Amino acid sequence: MLGIGYYSMRKTQNNHDFIIGGRSLGPVTSAISAGASDMSSWLLLGLPGAVFAAGLVDGVWISLGLTLGAYANWYIVAPRLRAYSKKLNAVTIPTFLSNRFDDTAGMLKIVSTVVILFFFTLYVASGLKGGTLLFAHSFGSSEQTALLITTIVVVSYTFLGGYRAVCWTDLIQGILMLCALVFCSILAYAAISGSGVDITATNPKAFNFSTTLITGASLMAWGFGYFGQPHILARFIGIRSVEDVPRARRIGITWMIICLVLSTSIGLIGIGYNEIAPLTGVAGPDGNKERIFLALTTALFHPVFSGFILAAVLAAVMSTADSQLLVLTSSLTEDLSFFKKFDDKQKAWISRFGVVGFALIAFLIAHASGGTILAMVGYAWGGFGAAFGPLIILSVCWRGTTKYGALAGMIVGAVTIFIVKNYIKIEGEYFYELLPGFILAFLAIVIVSLKTTKPSEKTLQKFDESNNINISA
Repeated sequence: MLGIGYYSMRKTQNNHDFIIGGRSLGPVTSAISAGASDMSSWLLLGLPGAVFAAGLVDGVWISLGLTLGAYANWYIVAPRLRAYSKKLNAVTIPTFLSNRFDDTAGMLKIVSTVVILFFFTLYVASGLKGGTLLFAHSFGSSEQTALLITTIVVVSYTFLGGYRAVCWTDLIQGILMLCALVFCSILAYAAISGSGVDITATNPKAFNFSTTLITGASLMAWGFGYFGQPHILARFIGIRSVEDVPRARRIGITWMIICLVLSTSIGLIGIGYNEIAPLTGVAGPDGNKERIFLALTTALFHPVFSGFILAAVLAAVMSTADSQLLVLTSSLTEDLSFFKKFDDKQKAWISRFGVVGFALIAFLIAHASGGTILAMVGYAWGGFGAAFGPLIILSVCWRGTTKYGALAGMIVGAVTIFIVKNYIKIEGEYFYELLPGFILAFLAIVIVSLKTTKPSEKTLQKFDESNNINISA
């Protein structure tokens, strides 16, 4: 990873290279990088842990929602955003929104940058927490030491190489994650096959994926989040060409479906394996169910091989945290007017030290937080999905979206997430704040846009040209 970071550093001439890699990466790298940066430690820790605890109800509906959302994002948003961002000379989401809506006052840049800075520091913290679980489990180290090691590892190559380093390391990490899931699920199934263990008897809810309307809709609403994730949208902006998008979509969705199925299977198989041979640190009052993948790997593999498999967890942590740190620092140097006085080379170095600064903030949040990885990811994912999701869709698909509509959508989405998350609960139901947040933000954009002034004809002409592309291949 450090080698790739150093090589990418030599290729990086200015801040645009550091942030978006000169829009030079092909479909395979872009697709796997988008998937790996999306899934994070949630794929190997959070999802198997949720299935191990509650059965298929979480795994099936979240996975279905995510798959549909990811496909729609690649099909609807990716080609249009790639074409439109180039015409507007935008390499970050705040700059894209500002140029798309002729926002000379900079209101959209300020609000979108604040949203990114707030929710991404939480998101990075969740990734660092995943690395903490890995090191604490593998070496018996203290959580403080494990957290420090994880932070240093992630910062090192991101500091050096920027976007190129992030995407190429994501490709390697994505392949490693897939291999780990394949081998762990096969060996775990072989271990319980023929043992006579009855998973249903152990956990009667294991194979039950029926649920109420509100819970089912909330679980599937995770798919709405894809449209608003800046680190995934950055892959659409940075892909080599619009023509590469269809191939990238097929590769990315295939990788995603395989990983989700295997991850869910590991949680399910873990129920049976834990009945045969109780797994240390997983069950019981002091156990952490998000350790199920780690515990299975340690139990099933020879230490030489389990080391490689456990490295996949670190790969999952790194592939998301590095992407998010890059978006955070790009919002700092590209979207805040204070840094305009610096030239491109100076801004590239400011971006590098921004990576260090934001990692430090995330380190402090992860250190202080007692929440689960899934809960932390859910909050940040919902925040971006509601604040940016409806706006990104409408900004590339509806000519009539206006600046004030965009502003209303971001504010309504972010505020709804905060209010529902902290103050609204439905007894006996899982009510994900992204569901009302996405709907209300979408309505706010449409209603306000119908009442306010449209962007200039020059800007709308670029919109028309960007939509005149072939997206069906």
